[in-house]
Amino acid sequence: MESTQPQKRNIAPFIIVPVVLVAGFFGVRTILHNLNYESTDNAQIETNAIPIVSRLAGFIDSLSVIDYGEVKENQLLISIDDREYVLAALQAETDLANARADLSNTEAQLNNSLANKQVAIANQDVQQTRLQKATDDLKRDEALFKDGAITQKQLEDSRNNVESAQKQLTANQKQVAFATSQVRTSEAQIKKAQATVETRIAALELAKLRLSYCNVYAPVSGQIGKRNLEVGQYVQPGQPLMTVVNKEKFWVVANFKETQLEKMKVGQEVNVLLDGYPDIEIKGKVSSMSLATGAKFSLLPPDNATGNFVKITQRVPVKIELDNDAKYKDILRAGLSVEVEVNVK
Repeated sequence: MESTQPQKRNIAPFIIVPVVLVAGFFGVRTILHNLNYESTDNAQIETNAIPIVSRLAGFIDSLSVIDYGEVKENQLLISIDDREYVLAALQAETDLANARADLSNTEAQLNNSLANKQVAIANQDVQQTRLQKATDDLKRDEALFKDGAITQKQLEDSRNNVESAQKQLTANQKQVAFATSQVRTSEAQIKKAQATVETRIAALELAKLRLSYCNVYAPVSGQIGKRNLEVGQYVQPGQPLMTVVNKEKFWVVANFKETQLEKMKVGQEVNVLLDGYPDIEIKGKVSSMSLATGAKFSLLPPDNATGNFVKITQRVPVKIELDNDAKYKDILRAGLSVEVEVNVK
C-alpha cells in the first residue's frame, strides 16, 4: 500500500532569488552612485569666530553679557575703569594748550623782530642819506678851501662829519644784520613750536584713542562662548576676554582624500547631511579648494626626506558654500560633524 503523505515544497528559491535581486539592485545603485559622487564624513560646519581681546590694562567696571548669550554688532560688552585714561587725556589737552600758547608767543616775537628789522633798515637809509650829504659837503669845502674861502678848521669839521656819518652807517648796518638774525631765530622757533603743537595733538589723539579702548564693543552680531570674566577682574593688554561666533554665515570644510580630487571642480553641487539632524539635507556647492594638504598647515609638518618614509594618503580641505544658509542658522553650529557628497558627474 502506497504512502499518501504530501511532499514538502522547496521554498529556498523563493527566498534567495528576491534577496539576490534586492542586493543586486542596491549594489548596482551603490556602484552608480560612487561613479557620480565623491563623499566623506571628515567634514565640519565652520563660521567666523572672532576673539575679543583687551587693548589696555585695567580693572573691569561692568559686564553686559552672559555665558553663551547673543550680542548685536557694536553692542557694549565690557567697560574698563577709565579714570587713569581720562586724566591722561586731560594732561594731553593741557600740554597742547601750553604748546599753542608758546607758538603764539613765538609768533609775537617774530612780529617784533620784523618790526625791529624795518626800523633798522629805515635808520640805515637815513644814515646813508646823511653820509651822502656829508660827503658832498666835504667835496664843496675842499674846493672852497683851495680858493681860500673857508678856514682849515671848517675843512676839518667837514671831514669829521663824513667819518662820523660813516661810522654811524656801519653801526646801522650791524643793527640791520642783528635784526635779520633775530627774524631768522624767531622763524626757527616758530617751526619748533609748530612741531611741538603737532606732537601734542598726536599725544592727545593717542590719549583719546586709549580712552576709547576702555569700552569694548562687539565687532559683529553673534553669540559668545563662556565668559570667564567678573567685575573687578584685572586684565592685561592682549588678554583674550571672550569669543564672538558669527551666526549669520556658515560653510563647510570637508577633507577629501587626494585620490578623490581628480574630477572635483569649483561650482559642483554638494549634498550636506548633518549628523545631529539626519532628516535634513542641505544643498551647497564647491567654493574653493586648498592649495596645500591639511598636514602642511599642522604645527609640525611631516618631513618625508627620511630613510623610513611611509606613504600616507593625504587629505585636502575643500570649502563648500551652503545654499540659503540663513534658513538653517537656528540649527547650524560651528564644529558640527557632517557628511558631504559632491556630484562630480
